[in-house]
Amino acid sequence: MCHDSLAQVDGINAAPSLFSRTSLQPIRMEVNDTATILSSAFLAVEYVDAVLPDNPLQPSFQQAWGYMNDNYTKFQIATWGSLIVHEAIYFLFCLPGFLFQFIPFMQKYKIQPDKPETWEKQWKCFKMLLFNHFLIQFPMICGTYHFTEFFSIPYDWDSMPRWPYLLLQCLGCAVIEDTWHYFLHRLLHHRRIYKYIHKVHHDFTSPFGMQAEYAHPAETVILGAGFFIGIMVFCNHVTLLWAWVTFRLMETIDVHSGYDIPLNPMHLIPFYAGSRFHDFHHMNFVGNYGSTFTWWDKLFQTDAQYNKHQLGKKDQ
Repeated sequence: MCHDSLAQVDGINAAPSLFSRTSLQPIRMEVNDTATILSSAFLAVEYVDAVLPDNPLQPSFQQAWGYMNDNYTKFQIATWGSLIVHEAIYFLFCLPGFLFQFIPFMQKYKIQPDKPETWEKQWKCFKMLLFNHFLIQFPMICGTYHFTEFFSIPYDWDSMPRWPYLLLQCLGCAVIEDTWHYFLHRLLHHRRIYKYIHKVHHDFTSPFGMQAEYAHPAETVILGAGFFIGIMVFCNHVTLLWAWVTFRLMETIDVHSGYDIPLNPMHLIPFYAGSRFHDFHHMNFVGNYGSTFTWWDKLFQTDAQYNKHQLGKKDQ
């Protein structure tokens, strides 16, 4: 990405020395901090894995996994299995936010209470989702089998990593995807191309969970590509594909939910952006470009307007 593109995003004037030797030092520090986090996470996983008792559901899960491998081909598992996982997880995680609009008690947690969901908006969103899921994403899912064959990714039970390792791999995938998302998302907000692609995602200034994958088909491909980079780096079993898609959908639906729910377990993730952070992006259109974490926005100070907004709310 060129310096001029970044400097002109949304009219934000980046510092002239953005990529000078001096200013690269914070970037190196961020990379080192990320590596330290991943290393610490790996050690924590090793410890947790050593002390955890066996999962009581493991025999049943092993039996179901064996049945799947015995009765379906790798192509069916990778293609149709991945599609079923994606659709089931997506709409399952969207369900709580959808129900919140009918529960008066939950309205106190809505971030923009003056902009309620409407049936018209939700129906418009649902139609776009069906188009994107089955005509854009499904052809991409069809390549999953060929990916696993090319890289000799196993499907068997004995090669499956334990869940703490899957969790760590998902964290690594999230770090990579968030980096891709920040820079490409910021580029999509450039004044010369915003109206052609990313404007579709901003049809709703007050997001709701189902809107997480409401986007122009080109954006679905451009930003969605970041999902697969981590897979290429970390994938050592087909279960990571499903674990990572579960984690990513849970995260993106949460930040688009429009509700800031107390005791949200997602906030246990270090540097997690959360719904308020991303909700401001939809309300303000400028800044807060990260998908999962806040560190790139902090580094390039594209969270300045959000921080000012939060301080103003505190003063009130």
